[in-house]
Amino acid sequence: MTLTLKPHKAQPAAEPLRYARVVSRIASMIDAGTFRPGDRLPSVRKMARQMDLAVGTVLHAYRLLEARRLIEARPQSGYYVKPLQLLLSEPRPAARQRIPDVPTVAEMVVKMSELLAVPDVVPLGHAIPAPESLPTRQLNRISAAIARRSSQGLASYDVPPGCRELRTQIARYHVDAGCSLAPDDLVTTCGCQEALGLCLRAVAGPGSVIAVNTPSYYGQLQAIELLGMRAMEIKTDPHTGTDLAALEKALKSGKIAACLFSTNCHNPLGFITPEENKRKLVTLLHQHKIPLIEDDIYGDLAFTGPRPTVCKAFDRAGLVLLCSSFSKTLAPGARVGWCAPGKFLETVKRLKFCNTIATPTLPQLAIAEFLATGGYAHHLRKMRKRYAEEVQIITSAVAQHFPPGTRASRPAGGHVLWVELPKAVDTIKLFGRAAAQRIAIGPGPLFSASGAYRNYLRLNCSCGSSSRIEARIEQALVTVGRLAAEQISQAR
Repeated sequence: MTLTLKPHKAQPAAEPLRYARVVSRIASMIDAGTFRPGDRLPSVRKMARQMDLAVGTVLHAYRLLEARRLIEARPQSGYYVKPLQLLLSEPRPAARQRIPDVPTVAEMVVKMSELLAVPDVVPLGHAIPAPESLPTRQLNRISAAIARRSSQGLASYDVPPGCRELRTQIARYHVDAGCSLAPDDLVTTCGCQEALGLCLRAVAGPGSVIAVNTPSYYGQLQAIELLGMRAMEIKTDPHTGTDLAALEKALKSGKIAACLFSTNCHNPLGFITPEENKRKLVTLLHQHKIPLIEDDIYGDLAFTGPRPTVCKAFDRAGLVLLCSSFSKTLAPGARVGWCAPGKFLETVKRLKFCNTIATPTLPQLAIAEFLATGGYAHHLRKMRKRYAEEVQIITSAVAQHFPPGTRASRPAGGHVLWVELPKAVDTIKLFGRAAAQRIAIGPGPLFSASGAYRNYLRLNCSCGSSSRIEARIEQALVTVGRLAAEQISQAR
């Protein structure tokens, strides 16, 4: 199977987005086999003439493709397609029986959390943005200014639905995601994890079956598990997302109470579901009157093109409960999230009050001001570019240092990489051996309710420099690759 990058459709956009048309066109032609590894691409001037663009616009696009390791520049020769070292692996079949010797998701999350507290641990297993990628100084200055001029941030509860200034900014910003939200449609929460938990409780009860992607972010699985619900894994395409035929078959069984899916920059696969598939997904669920909890926490981090739409944009019945936060883009420690729960709004507000009474006010005000001044859009442009580079850097390092037969995803956004190792590798055991070396990895079974993906792992790519791999990160990957190779040798 060929390594695949699924681009966004080119948009008839204003000048700042024209380079994305070139990126999408070249990536599509590489994906289709029009340009193969080693082939010379059209010159910058020729491409500029063909697409009626400025030479500088095409050059910027070529440099972006080069940063993502799709093409390479050869002095006095031009640009060429790079040799591909990794293949994209397909997910295993869903809905398998739990493997007896695999710990539960909750048990593995505890071990992961304990490892994160170890001094000098290399955080390859935790999807936490590198501090260097966050606008912490700006947010600190804004927070200090708010605290000086007003007691509002610390002297009162911001009871549900939460800070109006922030809800207004979120509603305005999500026009780009295809939504027509009003501030009163939103509830602020303590991170996206609380938003997911509140929405699950609003639409289902203990014993209910919740359909999820496979693999799936372990926080989603843990929320389902701890609420006494059961996850049903639905086959997921690594390029386009939820297999709609498999979902429709599962819906006809009458067992599913709700769905919990990520359609943009999925964690851990990294895909962006095509817009038409999102529309079909919402239509299918509306026909069966099944709520969809949409986890869009990485939706702002698509590498190319405009901000992808959300399923909420196609919701006409109030059955889509959109959830997100600013933990992956601005401030993990602020724990500021939100949800737009549609027809379940009043239920979510009551649950929020019972759960934590209120979301801390000062971080909400600081983030609202950051968004209002236009700083967020500028910051996201830099962060998307940085993450695209970091993912390619880690991908190249995996290709170099992991055992032969290793395969990896090609994310369209976010900052995590899904890696398939040879079948002889057990990533639960690999996790323990890497932890002894102060290296954190995300073992595959952590992302499955049935304990599948035993020879898979997830890597965090946002833990080093945006332009080169740091020595300690590369050494950690060398060590993980060596430990995996040792498992393979012992199995022979």
